[in-house]
Amino acid sequence: MPQPARRRRRVLVIDDEPMVTEWLRMVIEQLPGPPGYEVRAAGIGARGEELYESWRPDVVLLDLLLPDIDGIALLKRLKAIDPAPEVIVVSGQGSVKRALEAGREGAFYFIEKSDLDPGGLVPIVERAALLQEERHQHEQLRDRVRNQYAFSNIIGKSKPMRDLFELIEAVAASDANILILGENGTGKELIANAVHYRSTRAKGPFIKINCAALPKDLIESELFGYKKGAFTGATADKVGLLELAEGGSLMLDEIGEMPPILQTKLLRVLQEREYRPIGSDRLVSVNFRLICATNVDLETALKDGRLREDLYFRINTITMRVPPLRERTEDIPLLCSWFIDKYNKRYQKQLRGIAPSAYHLLIRSAWPGNVRELENAIERAVLVGKGPEIQPADLPETLRDEASQQEALIPPHRTLAEIEKMTIEQTLQRTNWNKQEAAQRLGLYRPTLYSKMRKHEIQDPRRT
Repeated sequence: MPQPARRRRRVLVIDDEPMVTEWLRMVIEQLPGPPGYEVRAAGIGARGEELYESWRPDVVLLDLLLPDIDGIALLKRLKAIDPAPEVIVVSGQGSVKRALEAGREGAFYFIEKSDLDPGGLVPIVERAALLQEERHQHEQLRDRVRNQYAFSNIIGKSKPMRDLFELIEAVAASDANILILGENGTGKELIANAVHYRSTRAKGPFIKINCAALPKDLIESELFGYKKGAFTGATADKVGLLELAEGGSLMLDEIGEMPPILQTKLLRVLQEREYRPIGSDRLVSVNFRLICATNVDLETALKDGRLREDLYFRINTITMRVPPLRERTEDIPLLCSWFIDKYNKRYQKQLRGIAPSAYHLLIRSAWPGNVRELENAIERAVLVGKGPEIQPADLPETLRDEASQQEALIPPHRTLAEIEKMTIEQTLQRTNWNKQEAAQRLGLYRPTLYSKMRKHEIQDPRRT
């Protein structure tokens, strides 16, 4: 398949001397080799600024003595519009001071008009154009990589995340109830968004309620609505969220915090697909897809009676587990790159990446707050960072303290596998081999703990 033709490199000449601009045009446009050059000229700064914004050149040749504006002032304005194009300053009044000024404002090169000749000018223009082209190709490659691993604003290339993306694609179009499990900060709401917006109900409403954020006595009135006068303070009819979700999806976040009496009512709605608002004799028919999310251990919640077993079996037709960040550390560099770009744009910063010493801290952190905590750490680093890269000092103090404590606790001359085995054994011993409690202390799901016990051949002494 033939490759699309590359556009010619664009060079903008801003100079009030027509003979100079025509000479530059002739020299540059006659350069051999693909993709070639296209030159446009402006005799005053205002026209140059207009062309810069509309035409988006790759390279600018800028005279410092213009009839309507000082060249350095124009350079500042051009870089404020777009810092990417390379600017070569050309001046008939060459001086070290002016050259330093131009360099501080982002000029690629400073050349005196008296030194203008094809032998000296052409290599500089070609080098600037090549640098701009390489930068553009790098941006395209980075965007392609990001898009490859971006799924409805969820970033990940690790196997657990790829498996999760495949599950979402497989079940989104159905009307099956979804239960999303995951710790705080893992992105459960993003997963719910992905399910809804890939479903046949995407054009319908997506109503969300956080059962942990509302007082328990308000959840019922929010969900079911009420009739005017149903209770003190009910001064007007209120439509419930169940009714508002008609034709769309309803997300109940932290379902484990819903009072048992309301769980019974919700179960009845899911079975009968109708209900009565509080204080009303009107029957409301409902048609929505239910998505629930929780960060609690459901087995414990079922044993404690905090979650009805019949409701649990009704809401978990499809269970999606969002892995904590410590179980997908290979996604950390990708997430960091995404957040750096996000906050560079928000705060007009130009950080290019993360120093290896800072990466070392990020990779080693346990991230109890998961992706949300990582995003907060990167936002802080972008705000306070003074160099081109994020340094350890730019990261939250808690991360640096955590790393120091880990170094103090890790025995010397031990492999990572040995340290992991030792940590699991010590935790099991402290909990009297209670797997559930040990898993909670280690920040693991119980199946993950069993998997690691098999991997390290850790045997429960009570069963030997």
